[in-house]
Amino acid sequence: MTATLPEPWLRGPLPDIPPLLQPAGHALVMALEDTLSASAGLTDEQLWAHPGGAGSVGFHLAHLAGSTDRLLTYARGEGLSDAQLRILSAEKTLSQTRPALAVLAAAWRDTVEAALYQLGETPESILTDARFVGRARLPSTVIGLLFHAAEHASRHTGQLVTMAKVVRG
Repeated sequence: MTATLPEPWLRGPLPDIPPLLQPAGHALVMALEDTLSASAGLTDEQLWAHPGGAGSVGFHLAHLAGSTDRLLTYARGEGLSDAQLRILSAEKTLSQTRPALAVLAAAWRDTVEAALYQLGETPESILTDARFVGRARLPSTVIGLLFHAAEHASRHTGQLVTMAKVVRG
């Protein structure tokens, strides 16, 4: 939440997003705002610190962008591209490559923007349509994937916010 605004879900409907998908949209906007606020001003050392082996702020920012993009891909009924598979694989070595905060924040911002666009383009009439996840083609639905994207983002946002407080001391 920003200092002057209430949480996104209390600001009214997001434009161009169907009513049934408003909660997912609001959760993604809140995750974006909270993560950018919590990570602002972190040094590179703080960004990549992982006390007790917990995921670093940098990991969570990268994973938020990558995982949300992957879940949205499945919601569209598509498989992952080679580029998405490379990003997934690269998440394992982020503590070595250590992308800059500005790069991670921009990727997450772009991902949320794309997610909101996708929510707006998703007809409510297809929300219960079957979708499949991963190589194992595990069953889900459009609405299941969209809500899981929002829920998953919220979970990692909480971890990121907590870790940012820890590394700031």
